[in-house]
Amino acid sequence: MRLHRPVGAFLLLLPCLWGLSLGNTSPSFHYIVLFVLGALLMRGAGCVINDLADIDIDRKVERTKIRPLASQTLTRLNAIIFLGFLLLPSLLILLQFPLRVIYWGMGSLSLVALYPFMKRITYWPQLFLGFTFNYGVLLGYLTYHEELSVSCLCLYIAGIFWTLGYDTIYAHQDKKDDVLIGVKSTALLFKEKTPYFLLVVYTMAIGLILIAGYLESRNYVFYMLINVALLQLIWQITTLELNNGQDCQKKFESNVIFGLIVFFAFYLS
Repeated sequence: MRLHRPVGAFLLLLPCLWGLSLGNTSPSFHYIVLFVLGALLMRGAGCVINDLADIDIDRKVERTKIRPLASQTLTRLNAIIFLGFLLLPSLLILLQFPLRVIYWGMGSLSLVALYPFMKRITYWPQLFLGFTFNYGVLLGYLTYHEELSVSCLCLYIAGIFWTLGYDTIYAHQDKKDDVLIGVKSTALLFKEKTPYFLLVVYTMAIGLILIAGYLESRNYVFYMLINVALLQLIWQITTLELNNGQDCQKKFESNVIFGLIVFFAFYLS
């Protein structure tokens, strides 16, 4: 479940909170707790699915060869059984939401299942991760609304651009192994031009977040905090060391801070 590395769970949870606070400036604590638990469980389920799909690849990558399936400390059967134990309570949590959220939530399973295979066929697996990890924006918004709005779709697309940025940074940690193995990523596509790519996708993310806030008539607090969030992204781009794995991990993890700032921008305005 990668509980020792909770960043992934946070990055899955935060878009849910964005959508929840976009849809209601005073979201129920009950729903917040449900999203927290759901993000933890579905992050774990996603890790199991990913590790099942990538056993052979993980054994060839220095950073991932110690994972339970890759190191053969866990069998495929045990992993599948554990996956079932994660999905069952996830379903029970989903059933606590309005029916429309349940329908949309079930639709996310196909994205979770398909994502691990994208790096085998395209240089844009980070885009597919963006579709998957930011799906919570839609679920959070639909918790309080009967249908999606333009502002919600803007926020969802903003999250996709954001994910394109932070997961490209993350992928730079494995680029040497990825070349040898033959898997693809935006890190390999853009290489040393990654900072320019980050400038584009992060600019799009901030712009769409601002549009979402404007359409929802948010006050000056929103714009002040989004400016702070912008500074956080600028710091990432200007200080990133592409060939330093530890720095890439640090910049990747710092996106939790960005996500929290955006959440409070919506929540407090």
